[in-house]
Amino acid sequence: MYFAALLARTEDGWEASDMELDNVESLSDLIDLARSAAVDDDTVVALIEQEDAWFGVVRVDGEEDPRYFVSNAAGAARSSYGSMLTKELLGNDEEDDDELDELDLDGTEDGEEEPVAPFAAGAADADEPGGSGAEPVPAGPLGDPALLDDLGVTNKQLMNLNGEALSEIADSLGATEVLEAVRL
Repeated sequence: MYFAALLARTEDGWEASDMELDNVESLSDLIDLARSAAVDDDTVVALIEQEDAWFGVVRVDGEEDPRYFVSNAAGAARSSYGSMLTKELLGNDEEDDDELDELDLDGTEDGEEEPVAPFAAGAADADEPGGSGAEPVPAGPLGDPALLDDLGVTNKQLMNLNGEALSEIADSLGATEVLEAVRL
């Protein structure tokens, strides 16, 4: 099961909204959704979490290129929304229409019960994330850990978060109350 929320910065602080993932079929859809939540082209932070297995942060500042961070790339690569982020971060962002048609985007992917193991160099095959000659998906964090530095979450803090990561991020941003309101 996924939890996803958008935090939009305003002059008065942060506004949170529940991010409906039903219509998100690509990373472009996610970015468009984040940009549509922006107030006066200010910063929007999209937070996605899958049952404490991994979390992802997408930062959108107006029309600038989005910035991404995933807490556990190997775990995220095994989930539909996480794989969108890891593919982008690894430079494998070409969308394969056949692959998108096969994704079950409700958070209950087939094979979800399999243990998440790090990918060793040369160990990936065509059926695994990062297979077919693509760069192997690393175990651990992937992306830009400094994407929230100027907002009060240092790269060191972000790299060490787990469990209640989204709550800790919201707390550092001063957005705990608005995030908890959409979490209910």
